[in-house]
Amino acid sequence: MTTFTIRGKNVEITPALRDYVEKRIGKITRYFDSVGEISVLLSVVKERHLVEVTVPVQGVLLRGEEASHDMYASIDLVIEKLERQIHKHKTKMQRRFRDGTLLDEAFASPSVPAQEDDEDDYPIVKRKKFVVKPMDVQEAIMQMNLLNHDFFVFRDADTEEVNVVYRRADGKYGLIESDNK
Repeated sequence: MTTFTIRGKNVEITPALRDYVEKRIGKITRYFDSVGEISVLLSVVKERHLVEVTVPVQGVLLRGEEASHDMYASIDLVIEKLERQIHKHKTKMQRRFRDGTLLDEAFASPSVPAQEDDEDDYPIVKRKKFVVKPMDVQEAIMQMNLLNHDFFVFRDADTEEVNVVYRRADGKYGLIESDNK
């Protein structure tokens, strides 16, 4: 039984809407033997109905986001996007896990055909090297802003862990911390 966390922002989660989300988004679980808790955020911003879905599957996160003028249409669009991700990346993810056992165990349905891809999986078009200096979060944000970048990699002066600060779409800042447990 798959569990859902369904949250609403500027929208009431009615029983009908909850049922529709669980029915439609629950369909992607047929591709996997084991799925973690599916997180769904429904929001309305300036007449745009936005649906964000995150599905944890055996250490891999599937994520989709879609918006339209109708919440039910947005739900349908995000399902299509997630299914395309599953089909497109199954072979690439299997290659990434070398022998494929992790993904073969995760994918339950043989209806997901493996797609061969002659191109590089994710071609690197540019490389940069730089020294990761120890600093606090506020100094890292200042450095990011001075460089006019959207993210900045730094070593936390207190923990010595490599972290990343980034500028969010809402103009605020986020922090990605290492978790070496």
